[in-house]
Amino acid sequence: MLGGLAPDSSEIMPEEMRSYILKNWQKIEQTIPGTKFNYDFWKNCTPTRATFPACRAVIAAKNQGKQLEIPMINSIQTAYYLQAQNPSESSTLIKLATSIGLDSQQFTRDLNSPTTQEKLDSDINLSKTLSAGGFPSLVLEKNGVKKLIKIDYNNSDFILKQILT
Repeated sequence: MLGGLAPDSSEIMPEEMRSYILKNWQKIEQTIPGTKFNYDFWKNCTPTRATFPACRAVIAAKNQGKQLEIPMINSIQTAYYLQAQNPSESSTLIKLATSIGLDSQQFTRDLNSPTTQEKLDSDINLSKTLSAGGFPSLVLEKNGVKKLIKIDYNNSDFILKQILT
């Protein structure tokens, strides 16, 4: 499910938030071997604090086939983190959708449709009921009981132990 994080906005991201995100990127690179970011994003793009467009893009892709959800997620992440493209902009998302073989006209219609927003709202509400405070999150439901699984990207055994116990 999608978490939303930041609603639509055309406001330029404040410098404090840019700095915060930049420091997080640096920390992730130091913590998770092999992870890289393209810092040109901060020079070449005008970042806004809006993640809903990218979330709706995933829903719009999935409308054309469930199997297209993961390729769209991967395209958005690659564009943002490695190619310094802005995933808050519809033009970027439409270009990405076309690059993975989606019908661009249908995708463009679906991207900002009320139905797509309703699906995103539903996912956001569900994530709140699951206490998924960060993304990605992993919640295990077993015998009707939901348990938030702590994630350690460098230790899969830590995750598996929580799931299996």
